Amino acid sequence: MIISWNTTQACNINCLHCYRDAGAKLADELSTVEGKKLLAEIAACGFKIMVFSGGEPLLRPDIFELIRYARSLGLRPVLGTNGTMITPKLARELKAAGLAVAGISVDSREKAKHDWFRQSEGAWEQTMAGIDACRQGGLPFQLHTTVMNWNEDEVTDITDLAVELGAIAHHIFFLVPAGRGKDIAETTLKTLQYENLLARILEKQRQVKIELKPTCAPQFMRIARQKGIPLRFSKGCLAGTTYCVILPNGDVQACPYFPVKAGNVKTTDFTVLWRENALFRELRTAPLKGRCGGCGFTDICGGCRARAYYYSDGDYLAEEPWCTGGI
Repeated sequence: MIISWNTTQACNINCLHCYRDAGAKLADELSTVEGKKLLAEIAACGFKIMVFSGGEPLLRPDIFELIRYARSLGLRPVLGTNGTMITPKLARELKAAGLAVAGISVDSREKAKHDWFRQSEGAWEQTMAGIDACRQGGLPFQLHTTVMNWNEDEVTDITDLAVELGAIAHHIFFLVPAGRGKDIAETTLKTLQYENLLARILEKQRQVKIELKPTCAPQFMRIARQKGIPLRFSKGCLAGTTYCVILPNGDVQACPYFPVKAGNVKTTDFTVLWRENALFRELRTAPLKGRCGGCGFTDICGGCRARAYYYSDGDYLAEEPWCTGGI
């Protein structure tokens, strides 16, 4: 089980696709005390992987304390960061605090493209310096890439870059229109583009030793089964079943990309929300609609619930719009 906490809305860059529409810190973000209470409740629910993200989580002055506390609870702390703030000293401090892995965003092998997408001149060089700092500090790291129609041809080349840099994994995020991502919805890959790229990624997995993981493209599980490619994952879309997200102000959602609020941890214990909330119960038990309900791969795929929500005017049980349905 895996969970994300968007620890802050603050960010030092202004990425075009940001699902949090990050920038300035919010006045009502969870405090250190509230954050520790949340972490204890997360551990009590049986979660194993604790993702600290943002915004930019390194802008939280208590991030080391939160990582240490998560580790003390038996959680495996990982970080989602743009990498621009990581110095050799900070990498060593993150490792000492108990951070298991830093997930660092790289969206192109070309510096100018990455900087444009991140809306920050020099971001590429700063990120590469952050990656080098992780290597120097002995902190494992992986690359995160958001896929759109302008960089889809680069994806497996970025995998090669990940190998060259010494990353342990390359996680590939397929754009879902949320936050500022709604402004670039036209760049999302459509059905055949998705299918072809997922097939390329899975074939690439045969060639490299690092882990490749498509995210927000759960049909990769169906394609892997059809191609006979063994994977360690059990299901594509985990929203509300073995995954959820906590927003900076304590709101709880099944997924960062569809804005249906299950509750708030400031007023209701997370354990109660996770075990009893109607949204989560529905996502765990209700039959999916359309092709997602009849394709025969629901048990391992589930269709992207966030994309279904966006493209069906709020029906998160609707069919995934950009899937072939296994045909």
